Amino acid sequence: MRIFDGLDEIKAAVGQEIGASDWIEITQDRIKRFAEATCDEQWIHVDQERAKQELPGGRTIAHGLLSLSLAPMFIRSVMGVKGLRNTLNYGADRIRYLAPVPAGSRLRGRTTIAEAEDVAPDGLRVNYHMVIEIEGGRRPACVAELIALHCR
Repeated sequence: MRIFDGLDEIKAAVGQEIGASDWIEITQDRIKRFAEATCDEQWIHVDQERAKQELPGGRTIAHGLLSLSLAPMFIRSVMGVKGLRNTLNYGADRIRYLAPVPAGSRLRGRTTIAEAEDVAPDGLRVNYHMVIEIEGGRRPACVAELIALHCR
């Protein structure tokens, strides 16, 4: 994990890859709980029997938004910033889902600091480039630009 000693160090790291998180398994139980929480219980996510018959690979697939929702955890696992009061989710840009995530797959997030801009009175808006990789996959599950507001 890389620990930044304040916002100026983050600004100095623009363009640098910070690191890749550990792998996390996307279990059927995690997919089911996400489906229940979001009221998105489409069969491709929750019906294992039908998936065996109708989906390539015979397994259910995770919601794209489930993969994306792990991004803050992936970022926190590879970096920290000293002296912050809080960090706010400011939004996301250019989200693309490039490959399905079958149940039982493992994901990790690869984080790069893409941009950083001072925000009054005492904050920094940071764009993180996130690539969510599937272990053994040819293409990432998701790529996105995530925006955070770090306040000291």
